[in-house]
Amino acid sequence: MTITQPDLSVFETVESEVRSYCRSWPTVFDRAQGSRMTDEDGHTYLDFFAGAGSLNYGHNNPVLKRALIDYIERDGVTHGLDMSTTAKRAFLESFQNIILRPRDLPYKVMFPGPTGANSVEAALKLARKVKGRESIVSFTNAFHGMSLGALAVTGNSMKRAGAGIPLVHGTPMPFDNYLDGTYPDFLWFERLLEDQGSGLNTPAAVIVETVQGEGGINVARPEWLRALSDLCERWDMLLIVDDIQMGCGRTGAFFSFEEAGIVPDIVTVSKSISGYGLPLALTLFKPELDIWEPGEHNGTFRGNNPAFVTAAATLDTYWADGQMEKQTLARGEIVEAHLKAIAEEHPEAIAEYRGRGLVWGLECNDKPLADKIAKRAFELGLLIETSGPESEVVKLLPALTTTPEELDEGLRILARAVRDCA
Repeated sequence: MTITQPDLSVFETVESEVRSYCRSWPTVFDRAQGSRMTDEDGHTYLDFFAGAGSLNYGHNNPVLKRALIDYIERDGVTHGLDMSTTAKRAFLESFQNIILRPRDLPYKVMFPGPTGANSVEAALKLARKVKGRESIVSFTNAFHGMSLGALAVTGNSMKRAGAGIPLVHGTPMPFDNYLDGTYPDFLWFERLLEDQGSGLNTPAAVIVETVQGEGGINVARPEWLRALSDLCERWDMLLIVDDIQMGCGRTGAFFSFEEAGIVPDIVTVSKSISGYGLPLALTLFKPELDIWEPGEHNGTFRGNNPAFVTAAATLDTYWADGQMEKQTLARGEIVEAHLKAIAEEHPEAIAEYRGRGLVWGLECNDKPLADKIAKRAFELGLLIETSGPESEVVKLLPALTTTPEELDEGLRILARAVRDCA
């Protein structure tokens, strides 16, 4: 692919230095449909990034777009704070009937504001309010958001440093396999809880990702998650599952914790819940935890009605018949087979491949190699990012609606990029 030099001057002179993704993909995108994005010069890219997991159903999904256009054209409410609207009612009914009831999940639904970080902040505040304690336990390499409360339970040192103040009341513990299986699960955690001299304040809650996306596609075993759930119950701690990136079907089931057979006390949801890339977030919790005072946690944009419209259409279209989970798992097997072949072809370059459903990673032995592979993939027409504490993992997040042919195309580009760089 021949790429002409785009005009990036306004971005470089006016936009802040904090910008990041545009540095990795130095072009100006103009249109997007399904699993492809097109820049202003007409070059098309296969998208295995999917809005960092916000576009599980692809760009401008025609079913969701039609529902949104119809709603706007009839002057449906756009901004409603937390007022009752027909759009909110339709979403809540679909979410209850299609997602919660079939899974026997009793959760109350809170709209905390439109971002995943806001959902996490609400979860942490509620846990502390319910238990009357301050401490929250998180895990090594966790990522939960960029606001101060969420950063306090995030592991990445660069992101934490951006806070500019001490990040308190969070205690990290080893994530699954962090110690390479050399010690029993939760040995350190439970010893600290038992020891009155450990210095660990009794936690209000534990927050965990079942698959750490930003942390390097670290996959927790179902038995590890079940043991964590049991530990929380025995020690009177709430279990919060951050399902912002791994929920909405990314790992197969709608919620990523379903495979483990656990029922968290609190669940954070965002990214692909609107289905269309519109900002929307939920904080779900067991009914007995609903001790909020009216307005105790609020936000101007917590009632994003266009997002309710597309979210309801997403659930009705993709989750009512139970086929999406099977499709995602089947396509995940395609990805796994390709990554296995790449790892076997380049054992000196690729340390490991791992994932679930349609989230996968290739860990590189030489850490800078991952960035080189992602850059070469862009030159070849594929959008992928890196993750991990040192950006050592090539991360794949194709849309759940990506066709087998598109998967094959993208994975062949990836294989070539690895071959060119290794």
